[in-house]
Amino acid sequence: MSVVARQGFKYSVIGYIGFLIGMISALFIVPIDLGFYGTLRYIMSTAEMLVPFVVFGISYSNVKFFHKVSQDGKQQNMLSLSLAAVFINFIIFLGIFFVFPYFYPELRNMKVWKIKETILPLILLLSLCAIFNKYISNYKRIVVTNIFDNLFPKIANIGAFLIFLYLSSRFAENSSTPENTAFLFFFGMFVLMLLGYIFYANRLDKIKLDFKTDYFKKDKFYKQFATYSFFGFLGTFGNYMAINSFMIGEYLGMEENGIYSVLLALVSLISIPQLGLFNISAPIISKNLADGDMEDLDRFHKKTSLTIYFLGAVLFSCIMVGFPYLTHFMPKNGVMLREYEPVIWIWGSAVLVDLATGFNGNIISLSKYYKFNILMMLLLAGLTVGLNFYFINNTDLKLIGIALSTAISLTTYNLIKIVFNYFMFKVSPLSIEMIFVSIICTLAITVAIVLPVFENNFINLMYKPAVVLILIFIGNYFTKIFPVEQYLNMKFIKSILKFK
Repeated sequence: MSVVARQGFKYSVIGYIGFLIGMISALFIVPIDLGFYGTLRYIMSTAEMLVPFVVFGISYSNVKFFHKVSQDGKQQNMLSLSLAAVFINFIIFLGIFFVFPYFYPELRNMKVWKIKETILPLILLLSLCAIFNKYISNYKRIVVTNIFDNLFPKIANIGAFLIFLYLSSRFAENSSTPENTAFLFFFGMFVLMLLGYIFYANRLDKIKLDFKTDYFKKDKFYKQFATYSFFGFLGTFGNYMAINSFMIGEYLGMEENGIYSVLLALVSLISIPQLGLFNISAPIISKNLADGDMEDLDRFHKKTSLTIYFLGAVLFSCIMVGFPYLTHFMPKNGVMLREYEPVIWIWGSAVLVDLATGFNGNIISLSKYYKFNILMMLLLAGLTVGLNFYFINNTDLKLIGIALSTAISLTTYNLIKIVFNYFMFKVSPLSIEMIFVSIICTLAITVAIVLPVFENNFINLMYKPAVVLILIFIGNYFTKIFPVEQYLNMKFIKSILKFK
């Protein structure tokens, strides 16, 4: 089995472990205090939203130009200068952040200002991690980095939350000790994450700090690097989930942000297979574009898109029939989450559309038309912010309005990219097999819903998703859409156990 399949599979396994940690905490721990959990998620999302202003697209240039610099033996020079640039950018960012309130005093009333002592250092840590993450992906090794990128934040969340709950029972209600201690643990986990990135990068290729600028000055290579980084920066404003979390925390409240985070944890299960494949596929896409082999790229595009759409559709089908019974096992606030079931349907459908379009954005980003992707990301961010403000200020839909905003903006964004890639590269992620997948999953969901409901919710939670899986497996057996036999064999299982 290819390195793409092995690394993608391992990446997904780590993703599912992270999902289980997040889901178990969301079901049995987080509902105890959705307000504080919403605060933790607000801190993380706000930091993620502001990281692009510090990274400034440099992480993407570490992928774009890696082949060139590695041929010249200057990959360590590129990494060193990238890290130095991030430190300089962070100092500039701090200056702007603290000067800004003098021109807009209302910023001091926002939550981002009140908890800046935690958010600002986190921005620097995440920025440095972003550089190492992309740099390491050039070696087609994404499994270990996913442990840092996926599991560590989950551990930070649940650990900080448990510390807060424990200390809250020991200290007076007005004491700041529980919250401050929880934030300290939260921050400490990201320090460990950065150290892990550094250790693993050094293991792959011994780090030798080289801050000389001669190579980048030659033939004005620094201009290419800076230009691509700048446009990469402009294209990073489409983190709609971080935008949503920030706006929910600021305008709806931390409890609503906690509910949003729990529902998002469920929906994120659908897209886990996508993440591993996209990270490991970036170098392959770049090579096909460089060679002008559009036929091979189209085949790879369709195959990858169908795979992640099929897996996502299966998972989404199970979630839809099982979620109503899942909420009965929550210690409290389960009824509140059940009221927001339409959010799962809306967000899940939008994510499925995103999966079906494959790595459209990656193709554009790694091509000479990368500037177009910037326009699309700005469109996504603009639509998300604008629609969020509309639904928050003009309706009583609350989180359902946020979900509709996400679905509209994300679907528009993906449809435009499909059309652009078809006309520019003659590649498309869509295939007739996707229609069959949709039909099979829709029939499976319909059958599971109309089947009898038992008084025991645990039985319902188990047997209805099981029915969905069985029906999809039968449908796939006759249509041969997904090659299950390639993954359910000893050779593949042995290959994925070799963590290299």
